[in-house]
Amino acid sequence: MGTAKIDRARVADTGLRLLNEVGLDGLTLRAIARELDVKAPALYWHFKDKQALLDEMATVMYRRMLAEGLPGPTPEGWQDQLVAYNTGLRAALLRYRDGARVYSGARFTGTDHADGLEAHLRTMVDAGFELWQAVRAGTTAYAFTMGFVTEEQGVRPMPDERRDGFDIGERARRLAAYPLAAAAGDEIFARYDERFEDGLRLIVAGIEARYGGR
Repeated sequence: MGTAKIDRARVADTGLRLLNEVGLDGLTLRAIARELDVKAPALYWHFKDKQALLDEMATVMYRRMLAEGLPGPTPEGWQDQLVAYNTGLRAALLRYRDGARVYSGARFTGTDHADGLEAHLRTMVDAGFELWQAVRAGTTAYAFTMGFVTEEQGVRPMPDERRDGFDIGERARRLAAYPLAAAAGDEIFARYDERFEDGLRLIVAGIEARYGGR
């Protein structure tokens, strides 16, 4: 093994690169140590366990989103803000195999997200929402995004891949005795971009109907 200097950023970058090769289940501290040409115990100086590493990887993912111009508050209002932010988040997660699984539930290791969160909440409060309503609206849209991308990546681990067993025509033939369920496959397992935006707009409409806002 070599003696190359490593730090948290380098380990997280290596983890994200390996993630696209082996997926979350195949990502281990030992595999990352091998890639960095160090002994595995050296990584425990920086991360006590795999979850601590995933927290740092999610933080790096967010920093990359910021560097690429993750949508912030928009002059069009909170509705377009929610749609734009979550659309940007989905696009960023799809760049990584199991990106949604890594990002979901992670604890950011920095405060890079605070500016954006403050601005989003300010937009909604200024639009007439109570703070708790703004939080629930935002977290509901976020939960939809994470769930949608998790399901999407279950079918398409990467945008140019499709797992075996999700052939829509073959599914329709198996469910021929259930015509509506058979026909639904073309909607469930295709047109992800269109379905995602429509789902966000449904959530926005629900927020408006329940909480109001202007």
